Amino acid sequence: MIKVAVTGAAGRMGSGIIKKISELDDMEVVAAIEMPNTPLAGIDAGQKAGIDDIGVKITGSQDLRKTLESSEADVLVDFTIAHAAVETIKIATSCGVGVVVGTTGFSDEQMEENINNIENNNVPAVISSNMSIGVNVFFNTLKSLSQLLYDYDIEIIEAHHNQKKDAPSGTAMTAFEVIANELNRNPEEVGIFGRKGMVGKRTKEEIGLHAIRGGDIVGDHTVMFVGEGERIEFKHQAHTREVFIAGAIRAIRYIPNAKCGVVSSINDVLGIK
Repeated sequence: MIKVAVTGAAGRMGSGIIKKISELDDMEVVAAIEMPNTPLAGIDAGQKAGIDDIGVKITGSQDLRKTLESSEADVLVDFTIAHAAVETIKIATSCGVGVVVGTTGFSDEQMEENINNIENNNVPAVISSNMSIGVNVFFNTLKSLSQLLYDYDIEIIEAHHNQKKDAPSGTAMTAFEVIANELNRNPEEVGIFGRKGMVGKRTKEEIGLHAIRGGDIVGDHTVMFVGEGERIEFKHQAHTREVFIAGAIRAIRYIPNAKCGVVSSINDVLGIK
């Protein structure tokens, strides 16, 4: 039985993960964490997930270390926001707890700190900008398309709900990096994030990224390869957060047998080379 701690326990992803785990026989939720000094403290996490009580009370993240130690969690799952997740990962890894992280928006410095904490504390970890199985097939297919369509203009368009705080999405950024690396282009030099005004003629090297926010869009990602007289649009659409939850569950199952002190990707979880 895998003992799981969930941060952002009352959020969309957190409560969805708690609900899904309650249906499984090989793992259980042993800790549910929310923001510091949360007014939800003491409420059963099952109630916030829309299910029966599971016997796990929500606690504030100011008590994270104590909560992890008393619950004897094997893995902590984090789908929150970057600045909070950095501190969560620091504490969890120092407690010897493995981590599954789907949070996006980390700066390079924050990600470096995450990796250092994982390596220095020698714990297993999975970090992915998108836990969807389909999206990770999408990333791998982009490698082949980029090789074939290397001389086409490339633009990336992503759309998400109006509550998403970071832009472009972590998934769009991963797609961008996959394409740039495949084409031997420096991501620091070729990314164009939206356009306004007299920006000049498009260069052949640049890759455009554009973010749309509205309503309850779960997650749409389109990569356009535009040539002379034709274009190919390669798209992934998430219809429900269940696709991310399914990937997170696979990542949780992967943790007990994962290499310690190494940051694995969802590709490792899925066995995609």
